[in-house]
Amino acid sequence: MSKNVTVSKWDTAEFLDSHEDMNAYLQVAFESGDTRQITKALGNVAKARGMMDIAKQTGLTREHLYTSLSENGNPTLQTLTAIVNTLGYQLTIIPNYTEKHATASL
Repeated sequence: MSKNVTVSKWDTAEFLDSHEDMNAYLQVAFESGDTRQITKALGNVAKARGMMDIAKQTGLTREHLYTSLSENGNPTLQTLTAIVNTLGYQLTIIPNYTEKHATASL
């Protein structure tokens, strides 16, 4: 006796239904330092917020956003800044010095 099993593709954006969820998700992605995870997370948040609206607000095409924010995407700093600002965030530099950094010549 065989049973039919239906498997659907996981879509993280469907589960990002509050600002708190989006904030936590992006925080984890950025803390990882993994650029692929960061771009994918930004893409999921943009999708959850409405990719067409994000495209209109940034002046970028939807296709450009999907490509840039895919797991293999590599957005330019200009694209990244436009997306982050439109989502209501800002990029910030925080010192993260280690012994290795302290001994580097300035």
